[in-house]
Amino acid sequence: MPKVITDEKLVDEFLERGVEAIYPSKEALKKKLMSGERMKIYQGFDPTGPYLHVGHAMGIRALRILQKLGHEVIFLVGDYTAKVGDPDKDTTREMLTDEQIEKNMAGWKEQAAQLIDFSGDNPVRFERNNKWLSKMTLGDILKLMSRVTIQQILQRDLFKKRLETDDPLKFHELLYPLMQGYDGVAMEVDMEIGGADQTFNMLCGRDLSKSYLGKEKFVRTNKMMDAPDGITMSKTKGNGINLADSSEDMFGKAMSYPDDHIISGLELLTEVPMEEIKKIEKELKVGANPMELKKFMAFEIVKMIKGEPVAEAAREHFVKTVQKKETPDEVDVVSTPVGTPVGTLIAEAGLAESNAGAKRKIKQGGVEIGGEKITDANAKIAKEMDGQILKVGKRGFRIIQVR
Repeated sequence: MPKVITDEKLVDEFLERGVEAIYPSKEALKKKLMSGERMKIYQGFDPTGPYLHVGHAMGIRALRILQKLGHEVIFLVGDYTAKVGDPDKDTTREMLTDEQIEKNMAGWKEQAAQLIDFSGDNPVRFERNNKWLSKMTLGDILKLMSRVTIQQILQRDLFKKRLETDDPLKFHELLYPLMQGYDGVAMEVDMEIGGADQTFNMLCGRDLSKSYLGKEKFVRTNKMMDAPDGITMSKTKGNGINLADSSEDMFGKAMSYPDDHIISGLELLTEVPMEEIKKIEKELKVGANPMELKKFMAFEIVKMIKGEPVAEAAREHFVKTVQKKETPDEVDVVSTPVGTPVGTLIAEAGLAESNAGAKRKIKQGGVEIGGEKITDANAKIAKEMDGQILKVGKRGFRIIQVR
C-alpha cells in the first residue's frame, strides 16, 4: 500500500484552487488529509456524450493531487446512471441505450490518462457503476428510497422549477440523486469530488453514507467554467474544449474566449501558480494587451493536457493560420468521389461534428474551397477541385483529393 504523504502545500492547493465549497468544512477536511490516514476518493462522470472536456479536467487534476499524496482514487463512469441522465432544468432527458453509452465512453480512459495515471505504484481505479446498480433488487431500491423523503428530493432547484412551470417531471428522474448517492455507499468512499452543479446529488450521497455506513463523507465542489460560447461546458452540448481535441483546436477554442475570461481560465484550466495569475490580473487592469495574455492562457491549457512541445506547436499554428492567415505547412488530405455535397465532405473530414454542424458553418460564411467562399451545403465536389484547399473556419484545413 502506498505511503500517504502529508505535504501541506499540495493539501492547500487541493483545498483552495478551483474550489467552490467543501462539506462539512475546509478545516475538517484539512485535518483529515494531514492525519496521514489513507482516504478513498472518487469523481463520477456520466457518459452522456463522447468527450470529457477541460471543465472535467478541474476535478481530474484534483484527483491527481490526491493520487500524488498516496490516497486511493477512483475514476467512476456512471454507465448505469447515464441511462437516466442527471435531470435537466427544462425537459426530461431521453434514456440512453447500452449501445449509446458504450460508444460515448469508448475513449474516456485514454482521454483521462492525459491527466492521471491508471498504472504505477498507486494507480487510479477505473470503475463503472453498472457493477452494483444493475444488481439491485426491488427490495434494495425500496430500502434506498426509504432513506430520504420526497420533501428532501423536491428541494432540488431544478425540480422546483419544473413543478412551478408545470413541465413534466418523471418519477425516474427523482431517483437520480439516490442512484448517484448510492455510488459512494457501494464503494464506501471517504470523499466525492464534482462540479458545483452536482452539489445536491453529492450532498444526498453524503446523507446516504451516514445512513448506510454511519460515516462522514467529505464533498468538494468545483467552480464551473463557461465554454467559449458563454454556456457552461457540457458533454451533451459538446461545446467545450474537449480532452480529445487536437492541440490546434484546443488552442483555437481557448483563444475564442472573451477577454474577461482570461483570469478565470488561468485559475481553473491551467496550472499557472496563483501568485502569477494575480500579477496578470493587475497587468490587465493597467492596460496590458489581452491578446498576448490570452495566448498565454491558451498555451498553458494545451501544455497541461498535451505537454509543452505540443503547446508550442499549437501556438505557432495559431499565429500562422489565424493571425497571419497563412495555410499551414502540413495539411491532411481528405479523399472523396466527384459529386459529394460539400456539407457531407466537411463532416467526413472531421471539420464539423455532423452534417447539420457543417451546414451551420457554411451559413455563417466560414467555408472556402480554393479561396472561394461556399454558400450552399449541397454544392457538389467537382473534378477540378482536386488538390485545392478546403478551409473551414479559421483553423480547419484539408487538401481535397477527388477520386
